[in-house]
Amino acid sequence: MARKPPTTPRKNASQERSRGTVDALVEATARILVKDGFEKTSTNRIAEIAGVSIGSLYQYFPSKEALVAAVIDRHNEEIMAIVRTTLAEVADMPIEKAVRRLVTVAIDAHRIKPELHRVLAEQIPRAGKLDVEAFDREVHTLVRGYFENHRKEMRKIDLDVATFICVSTIEAVAHNIVLNQAEALPEKKVKVLVDETTRMVVGFLRPST
Repeated sequence: MARKPPTTPRKNASQERSRGTVDALVEATARILVKDGFEKTSTNRIAEIAGVSIGSLYQYFPSKEALVAAVIDRHNEEIMAIVRTTLAEVADMPIEKAVRRLVTVAIDAHRIKPELHRVLAEQIPRAGKLDVEAFDREVHTLVRGYFENHRKEMRKIDLDVATFICVSTIEAVAHNIVLNQAEALPEKKVKVLVDETTRMVVGFLRPST
């Protein structure tokens, strides 16, 4: 069995100058991935685009897979920052308004840098480590917390099951919009997607009448 390349950075960037170097390397990696794909991405090319010596690159990252992992982590953190803010905003909203807001934000967040999102979705299984599970766990924890506080609006259902199904549904819709290159849909069509996804999720959560 082939040994997987290391994906953990060699050291953390603590000083402003070193953080600038790491930022340049990660941004260069993202640009090359979008333009040329994973196979044509190399540490030499990344160092060249970033304006950094290959020696400096290897001070921080042991492989191109480690750099791809850093790009994925950064991209996921950008999306998570939006999710955290949104869930704080909807904490006191009734379920229908909250779900509509979550669906809208999920779609909008996935339409940020769609080309990068597509290429990263392809590379996650190839890049090794990738602690995307940590982001998934956080989303589930936040959504479950919302459901716990709005239990009276919901039918009798296991909250873990409700959380899994709702998060998976919203994520699948938002993710597939990007994978199918539909991020350029007219806003009228996006609104229909939001309306129908909201209807589906809210219908699942609420008691039948």
